[in-house]
Amino acid sequence: MEVKWNKLIDHTLLKANATKGDITKLCDEAMQYDFASVCVNPVWVSYCAEYLKESDVRVCTVIGFPLGANTSQVKAYEAKMAIEEGADEVDMVINIGALKAGDMDTVYQDIQTVVDASQGHCVKVIIETCLLTDEEKVLACQQAMKAKATFVKTSTGFSTGGATIQDVALMKQTVGDQCEVKASGGVKTFEDMEAMVRAGASRIGTSSGISLMNHK
Repeated sequence: MEVKWNKLIDHTLLKANATKGDITKLCDEAMQYDFASVCVNPVWVSYCAEYLKESDVRVCTVIGFPLGANTSQVKAYEAKMAIEEGADEVDMVINIGALKAGDMDTVYQDIQTVVDASQGHCVKVIIETCLLTDEEKVLACQQAMKAKATFVKTSTGFSTGGATIQDVALMKQTVGDQCEVKASGGVKTFEDMEAMVRAGASRIGTSSGISLMNHK
């Protein structure tokens, strides 16, 4: 079966200095290439939802981004508001400090709170692999599965590193068919994307989507 590469891409713009014009361009590009979604900061959700309503491009936003250090209540409110404003998918950052300290109850409850607030919408759990040991990556994925998240995601793209083939493979091996895997951060070429998909990713977060599609 032929892979619809465009439908694996979350066309992403999360920079603090993104303007309305930049977001409009992002949406236009996403419609032109029929990407899976645009991934934007929460302040742009309602605008993107209205702009994209006649297309099948979804609106994805980020929660507790990029540090994951907001309280669970704030993350839940942010997710609930994003859904109400038209988000189809939310990508949340876990409580990384709790994970590093071995406090799995807090990690799980934090994810569960956002899953509940998202009312059945797609939740992708960003575990920020570059800050974790392999054991911690597995534990984080297990908490996401337990909370019935839709995806586990490698990275914010705002920390010390992005997705690696090894991390994607480890995450997929851990979650099996219970979750999907999103590779995000540093996917710059079509070869990178192919390698991530071979390793087990079914969604790619990238700001280089157009370049990827034009060079496949």
